[in-house]
Amino acid sequence: MRRALIVVDVQNDFCEGGSLGVKGGGHVAREVAQLMRRLRQQERGAPDYAYAVATKDHHIDPGEGHWSADPDYVSTWPVHCEVGTEGEEFHPAIEGELFDAIFLKGKHSAAYSGFEGSTEDGVALGEWLRTHHVSEVDVCGIATDHCVRATALDAVRAGFSTRVLTSLCAGVAPGTTQAALVEMDEAGVRVD
Repeated sequence: MRRALIVVDVQNDFCEGGSLGVKGGGHVAREVAQLMRRLRQQERGAPDYAYAVATKDHHIDPGEGHWSADPDYVSTWPVHCEVGTEGEEFHPAIEGELFDAIFLKGKHSAAYSGFEGSTEDGVALGEWLRTHHVSEVDVCGIATDHCVRATALDAVRAGFSTRVLTSLCAGVAPGTTQAALVEMDEAGVRVD
């Protein structure tokens, strides 16, 4: 049984100063970078991950159903993570991190879950994990109440033993974050 870390959408547009910045996003980026360094250096006490992968919002044109000039911040959002912009890039703290794979999602759709993403050569996240004999995943990133939630729920549905690392997550709003944590727990996600 192998375990993988899934780092969800730690991108400039989702951190402070970005077009859809989440309070605490920069802190999450720095903490994830520190964890990645510990993993690479195989520090004593570092978690035992066989792989560390990342997801990215990678929008070309997700349509009016996702991007809006007048967003409601529930299902429509300002333009964010547009391909070719600085906002789509990983936060500088993790920009140079060596992930085993990066899964791009949402070229022409909303795509909240990392399981809707694929590598540049078209391998979907679930397929990649199974090919690499992963049975357990830890999920962290931005935002707890949206893409982290969707990724964790899809991981459980796909049969992976799933844990969310709340200390390495940032949510959009307290109410929706708490509701997401309850929903994930009820679905069988271990919420730490």
